[in-house]
Amino acid sequence: MHIEFYGATSGITGSCHILRANDHLVLLDCGLIQGRRHVEARNREPFPFSPDKISAVVLSHGHIDHSGRIPLLVKQGYRGPLYAQNATCDLCKIMLQDSASLQERDAEYENKWRNREKKSLIEPLYTIKDAQEALENFVGLRYREKREILPGIHICFQDAGHILGSSSVEVWMEEGGREQKIVFSGDLGQYDTPILNDPAVIQSADHVLIESTYGNRRHRNRQKTIDEIGNIISMARNEHGNLLIPAFSIGRSQEILYLMGVYYDEWELDRWEVFLDSPMAIKASKVYWEHPHLYDEDATRLRQKVNEMPLLNNLHLSSSVEDSMAINNIKTGAIIIAGSGMCNGGRIIHHLKHNISQKCAHIMIVGYQASGTLGRKLVDGYEQVKIHGSLYSVHAQIHTVGGLSAHGDIDDLSRWISNFNSDPYVHVVHGEAQSKQEFRDHLNRKMGLRVDVPQEGDILEL
Repeated sequence: MHIEFYGATSGITGSCHILRANDHLVLLDCGLIQGRRHVEARNREPFPFSPDKISAVVLSHGHIDHSGRIPLLVKQGYRGPLYAQNATCDLCKIMLQDSASLQERDAEYENKWRNREKKSLIEPLYTIKDAQEALENFVGLRYREKREILPGIHICFQDAGHILGSSSVEVWMEEGGREQKIVFSGDLGQYDTPILNDPAVIQSADHVLIESTYGNRRHRNRQKTIDEIGNIISMARNEHGNLLIPAFSIGRSQEILYLMGVYYDEWELDRWEVFLDSPMAIKASKVYWEHPHLYDEDATRLRQKVNEMPLLNNLHLSSSVEDSMAINNIKTGAIIIAGSGMCNGGRIIHHLKHNISQKCAHIMIVGYQASGTLGRKLVDGYEQVKIHGSLYSVHAQIHTVGGLSAHGDIDDLSRWISNFNSDPYVHVVHGEAQSKQEFRDHLNRKMGLRVDVPQEGDILEL
C-alpha cells in the first residue's frame, strides 16, 4: 500500500493524488493547473500515470482545480467510476461542460493566430463530448455513507464546509491482513460561515493529507468583514460609480447573494441594480437552492421563509451575451457580480474594460488570486494592466476583502485536525511553498504532530 503525491504539491491548483492497494489505483481529485500561461501549459503534459490503469476516481468537490482534468482523463482512456457527494455531481454537470466549452473556444482563438502565422494547429485540451462522457460515469453518495468501491477499499464523504457538496474523504485500505486509514481533507471551509455547516469532525486516521491555502495567516473577523462590505457599497454609492465583484461561480457568488439578502436594508441595496452576470453562477445558484438539507441552521430558516429564487427584488440574472453587453451601458448604480473570480477570463473582463479607468468605479476582490492572474495584479497595486492585448490605467478603487474566503485559515485548519485522537502522520499539500512550510512548523511545534511536506512524485509506503 502506498500514497503517490502529484498535483497541488508545488502550488495550490491541480489537486491530484493516488492511493494504491491490492493492485488497485484510486485517484483522489484530478484538477486543472491554474495560474500564469506557462503554468497552465502543464495541463497538456502527460499524466504521471496511465489513465487506463486507474481503478476508481474519488472527487472531493466541484471546483475546477480539483475536477477540471477529469474529462482529459476520460479522453485518454479512463473508463471507471467517479465517486462524489451528490451535490458535487450536480455542480460538476455545470462546471465540466463549461470548462470544456472554454477549452474549445481557447483552442479556436489560438488556432486563428496559428493559422495566420502558418504554425501547426492545436486541439482543445478536451471537448464537450469528453466532459459529457465523463459525467455519465459519476456515482453520487450521501455524506456519512460508507461504500466499498474496490475489494478491500472503502470510502466515506464527510462535510468539509467549503462549497456545497465539498467533502473530506475517509479511505480505508486493507491488504494482506493490514488496514490503513487515510483522510484527505479536500478544501476545508471556515467555521461559522453563512449557508454551509462547519467542517465535520473526524477522529481517527493513520495518515492525513491536509490543505494549507491559508496555513500561515488568519482571516479578518467575520463582523468586521460584513462592516467593510457595507462601507464599500456606501462609498461606491456616494461616488456615483459602479461596483464590480469578480466572484467564483460556485460558492462565492452564492455567498455574496446570501449576504445581500440578509443585509439588504442595512446596506441600502434598494438604491442599486444588482446583476449576476454569469450563466454558470446562475445554474449553480439553482443547485444550491435545490439542496436545502445541506444548509446550516440560519440558512435553513431563511430558506423556509422564501419560496422562490432569487431573494433580491432588484437582482437581474444575466444569462445571455446580450444581457451582459447591455450592462456596459450603465455608468452608475450597478453592482455587477461576474466570473471569473481571478479575473483571468469570463465576463468580468469586459466589465473591467469599461470601468477600470473610472475614478468613481470600485472593484471588490472577495477571493484568492493566484500568482500571475489579472486579479492578483489588481490586488498588488499595478497602475496599468493588459486586457485583451491593450493597456488600461487602473484608476478604479480596489478593495480586498479577505474575510469571505471559502478556505479556512490557520486556526480553522488547526481546529479541524485537533479532532484526531489517533496521532496521525500529516502530509501538508495544496498551498504556496511558504504557507506549507510555516503550517508544517506550526503543526509540529504547537500541536506535536508528525508532519511532512511531500514533493511532486513522492511515494510514501504505508
